[in-house]
Formats: sequence, C-alpha cells, structure tokens
Amino acid sequence: MKTKPLFWMGSSRADLKEFPEAVKDIMGFALYVAQKGNKHLAAKPLKGFHGAGVLEIIENYSGNAFRVVYTTSLQSAVYVLHAFQKKSKSGIETPKRDIALITTRLKQASMHHESLFK
Repeated sequence: MKTKPLFWMGSSRADLKEFPEAVKDIMGFALYVAQKGNKHLAAKPLKGFHGAGVLEIIENYSGNAFRVVYTTSLQSAVYVLHAFQKKSKSGIETPKRDIALITTRLKQASMHHESLFK
C-alpha cells in the first residue's frame, strides 16, 4: 500500500518534539503504521469521537503519560491533531480543553483535506 502523507495540525509537531526520545520513537513508528493504512497495537479510538476515526496513542514513560491524537478518517492523508503530556493526576479521561482543541483541529483538518484533495 502507498504511504499516505502526514499533516501536523497546530503545534502538534513542535509539541511532539518536546517528548523524551524513547516516546518520540514509539509515536513516530505508530504514525508511520497509520500512514501505511494499518493500526499500531498501542493505538485506540479516542472516546467521544464515535465513528470519526480519531485515535490516540498513549505511552507511559518515567511516571508520565504522553499522548498523540490523530485521524485516519480523511481518505488521502493522516492528520496529527494533538500531542501532549497528560498532567492530570485524577482519572484517565482526556481533559475537556484538550477535547475542544482536538475537535477544532479535526474540523481544520477536514477543511484542509477538502481543499487539497478535491
């Protein structure tokens, strides 16, 4: 299968570059697997985005949780929507401000995809 292009929304690329090297390696490989049309074992659907093809990769490293959220729902490309370190110590739920940012970037990715691939 052909490798799909990868697009970074907002500050997601710069944010990922701040992660520890071991985490960047895992996240980078998982995104490459997505570009090839497959799903990495660590990728799972992000709750609250039913049927939207929004996935997250969670990697725990030195007691910290790092996340990368991306979408494969846009047929011709993979879009990285958000990369962040989860700071909350209570629960595993993604914070509301991050969900709002992901929602906004998903809409922007859809518009970008529409203009680029139509």
